[in-house]
Amino acid sequence: MVVRQIRNATLFIDYAGLKFLIDPVFAQKATYPPFPSLLRAEEYNPLVDLPVPIEEICHPDAVIITHLHRDHFDKEAALHLEKKIPVFVQNTEDQETLIKYGFQDVRILDKHTDFHDVILTKTKEQHGYVGKEDLERLGNVCGVVFRSVSEKTIYLAGDTIWNQDVSDAIESYKPSVIIVNAGANSAMEKQLIMGKEDVLLVHQKAPSAQLIATHMEAENHWVLSRKELKAFAKKNGFSDKLLIPEDGERIYVR
Repeated sequence: MVVRQIRNATLFIDYAGLKFLIDPVFAQKATYPPFPSLLRAEEYNPLVDLPVPIEEICHPDAVIITHLHRDHFDKEAALHLEKKIPVFVQNTEDQETLIKYGFQDVRILDKHTDFHDVILTKTKEQHGYVGKEDLERLGNVCGVVFRSVSEKTIYLAGDTIWNQDVSDAIESYKPSVIIVNAGANSAMEKQLIMGKEDVLLVHQKAPSAQLIATHMEAENHWVLSRKELKAFAKKNGFSDKLLIPEDGERIYVR
């Protein structure tokens, strides 16, 4: 398998002979207003350009959208993606939105969703160390497990913090590769996704798994840098199990 970091949460994954585009955001640098944050409050998003031409990543076999926040799907992606491509989403609400964009084959992920030789499984996640009202405002998010007889199992955790749901997913599916959104992105001092301590807990739960950190340094509300996470992993003895790709970089997992 090959996992290619594109930008923020956008990934391009070659898995079991299929190409999956994850959470596509194709906008040019500084297209969208900043998220409400005490950090970089005046900087427009994305903070960085796409590292590859759109044409290089807009023809996958399938698209997976973990949720519809602006840093996970945008109008520019909707414009460039072919409307007949299968698109997998978490629920009927997101399905209806994608259909309004003109997509013709929008499928809802479940515990066992077949796509050719790959089994996709939706996992429950929690978007932040926040209260009930905040979670309702942020809306539902999901993760996805990829399984195939020809490949190692991947757990794409998505926009979540470490919690019991993540622990249960690791326990249930025993992934060899875990992709974590690890920028500790925060809004008004409330952490919305994993930070370094969360990543350490993931490693402690699955010490033999290869961790890949994504969702870093591309939106104004990021907190944790690649450099800081790398140093933390080294200090805590799991740097050999953590890869932190730069935008555009490919990771080959065998």
